[in-house]
Amino acid sequence: MTKKQSILLSVTLAFLLFGLLPHAAAGAVTHNPEGNYEGDFFIISSVNRRSKELFLKAPTEVTELMLVNERTVFLNDQGKRIQFQDLRAGDTVYVISRRNSPGLPVAIRIQKGPMTLSVLHNRYLEFK
Repeated sequence: MTKKQSILLSVTLAFLLFGLLPHAAAGAVTHNPEGNYEGDFFIISSVNRRSKELFLKAPTEVTELMLVNERTVFLNDQGKRIQFQDLRAGDTVYVISRRNSPGLPVAIRIQKGPMTLSVLHNRYLEFK
């Protein structure tokens, strides 16, 4: 394993554990049984309800400001609709977004969900 792969594995495993802890504390880890969440995986760093913005952190430590609007769909980890107000710092989410005319990312869909081992492997550990 190269040094780059080792670092990436360490970072993603830390995010995996961070993403599962809130669910484990609630009693049991609930997730999409197939693990086929769509979109990019993030941890919510902060939620600005007034400005309708999320500050997100990717497993690579890259941060991104994400806007939401009245067309953004919010789902829990079981695919049921929730509200923007239900999102909290520390939640792990999968986001599908597009860029608006000034080039800022706007969420089309945000779904809560943990980073499963199979998703972690498929998205971040398969080197071609």
